Amino acid sequence: MLKVLSCVVVDHNLLFTVIAALICVTGSVLTLQLFSRVRRSQDVLKNLWLALAGLMGAATFWSTHFVAMLGYKSSVMIGYDATLTILSLAIAIATTTIGFYIAASASSSWRIEAGGAVVGGGVAVMHYVGMFALEMHGHILWDGVYVVASVILAVLFGMLAVNRVARPVTRFCRSGGVVALVLGVVSLHFTGMTAMSIVPDAIVLTSNHLMSPNVLAAGVIVVTSLLGLITAITYVIDMQNARSAGERYRHLALHDPLTGVGNRGGLEDHLEQLLAAHPGSAARIAVVTIDFDRFKEINDVHGHAAGDEVLRTFASRASEALAAGEYLARFGGDEFVAVKHPVYTRKDSDAFAQKILDIAGLDVEWKGKSLSNSASVGYALYPDHAKTPAALVECSDLAMYSAKSDGIRGVVAFNQGHATAKRNRSALAMDLVGAVRRGEFELYYQPQNDTISREIIGYEALIRWNHPERGIVSPSDFIPIAEDNNYLIVEIGAWALRTACAEAASWTKPRTIAVNVAAAQLASQEFVPLVAEVLEETGLAPERLELEITESGIIGDLPHALSIIRQLKSLGVSIAMDDFGTGYSSLSTLQNFPFDKIKIDREFVRNLEENEHSAAIVRATIILAESLHKKVLAEGVETEEQMAFLRDVGCSAVQGYLFGRPEPVGAMLAVEALHERRLAEADVSGAGTASTAGAA
Repeated sequence: MLKVLSCVVVDHNLLFTVIAALICVTGSVLTLQLFSRVRRSQDVLKNLWLALAGLMGAATFWSTHFVAMLGYKSSVMIGYDATLTILSLAIAIATTTIGFYIAASASSSWRIEAGGAVVGGGVAVMHYVGMFALEMHGHILWDGVYVVASVILAVLFGMLAVNRVARPVTRFCRSGGVVALVLGVVSLHFTGMTAMSIVPDAIVLTSNHLMSPNVLAAGVIVVTSLLGLITAITYVIDMQNARSAGERYRHLALHDPLTGVGNRGGLEDHLEQLLAAHPGSAARIAVVTIDFDRFKEINDVHGHAAGDEVLRTFASRASEALAAGEYLARFGGDEFVAVKHPVYTRKDSDAFAQKILDIAGLDVEWKGKSLSNSASVGYALYPDHAKTPAALVECSDLAMYSAKSDGIRGVVAFNQGHATAKRNRSALAMDLVGAVRRGEFELYYQPQNDTISREIIGYEALIRWNHPERGIVSPSDFIPIAEDNNYLIVEIGAWALRTACAEAASWTKPRTIAVNVAAAQLASQEFVPLVAEVLEETGLAPERLELEITESGIIGDLPHALSIIRQLKSLGVSIAMDDFGTGYSSLSTLQNFPFDKIKIDREFVRNLEENEHSAAIVRATIILAESLHKKVLAEGVETEEQMAFLRDVGCSAVQGYLFGRPEPVGAMLAVEALHERRLAEADVSGAGTASTAGAA
């Protein structure tokens, strides 16, 4: 060890030693960075990085060796053999490249350390070939112990350097690899130089093929500088490209590709930054959720391209209208979330939400058509309603759904009642599973009456849920939940159909029975066989069964729905279009589908006396139905004035509270008996009056 230290301090010029050390450290850093890049790359790019790593490593080892040799103090040294000097560089390039290739060819195996051993061994071979290139007035005697020690040190440190890069356990491992590689080169050189003893010769021989130390120094400088510069520039370019790619990927990860605004991840990132940047601020953050009404119908009627255009147009208009501190993201589907900060008053929040709502309500031009839009909007405030990004969005979402379910065409602010409603909905959804099996459902029946005679001509079966704790649950509360799960709504619908047909088959009078059909049922290939099976099991005459279908149930897949309806018609059952007038394409649907009856929605009947538009729509519908030879039934009839209007315009049947509310089957039969007695009494009274008038 003392001989090695003496060799470093006494036998070498300090300036050249420092220069060699700088070359070794700088080159080692670049070399291992390139090797790390090799391990992260694939295919052609991997080979290119491998070639560059091999060249840089070889240039580092070769330059370190010969710069140190230039600083070796010896009066007998006269030059270097050019062939062997160049050969030593070629050996360094080949062994370093091969070693890195072996080490990079496996993610975790013995080949990693084997590759490091090849690199270290190659450096040793390069060193001793370079020593044989040395020409002097004397000859060299070698100490075998130091030679072997130098090779072992080079191999071990080479293995350790590659190991630290390929098998990191902390963020300092790459630095440890650089230290190991530097120690490997330095220990090899100075231990190898210690192994060398020069014995001067009496006869001085010269050669014309020798390379002078000055020429060698110039060559070392050129090779090292050129390779170092190329490597540094290449690595900087690659880092810049990686940074640019990372920024692009980050942009893609945080933005919606369809609309260009933020996406769910971008929204979360934006809210987290706002909360982190303004802790304890008196200003509030408003989070507004926007969801388009009837967006599915736009897709179904005009195609998904039209729906995409609606979303893009809204995002573009809203983005242009955003002021400083405002942000917009597409949360998913047709739902957007807008954020505003700072907000100091509720009035500011309302104004911001209303601005977004107004933009969402603007028409969108699509292939010469004007697509009308409306939306539901709700908002929540930080920290009033929630204190985390996820909770803020959830509260805003609940407020929006409250606006949608209540039909509010304005801005709704979150309150705790919305959270309670969400918990109730979730609890109902859990309880709904298995409700059919537990026998918790019951059918109520509402009469349908002839407009002229007022006689009962049939019933509509309406389902009720006898919840063991909540009591009777309205269909408006649990049917939307069931419709979110196709399996549940199909199961409930099948039970309602089977039960209604079985009860109707037992009635004394052959009244018709109307049963609602959900969209998921109509979409199922099993629905027609189910209807046929139920009719056969219950013995109900097919002409007594009327299936009520809404436009939303058929418009998603018109060819399939038409095929199913034709199959149902072939069984002998009748088909009614429910909620007529509330869809997008009622006229074309009437033209293309073989409906037997049209049911006018209660919304048009409710305002007949005051609303001229409703009266005109009802009158036009009845005229249209007569021209198409279809029956008409008006829902929601509650007053004699409504009844008189419908009778006068030719409506054939009505249904509503004027004639009876939905009742269980037992109460329904009792109401029917009472109704028939009253009609009979009215007939007798009318006949008696007529007889008296005749006698007079």
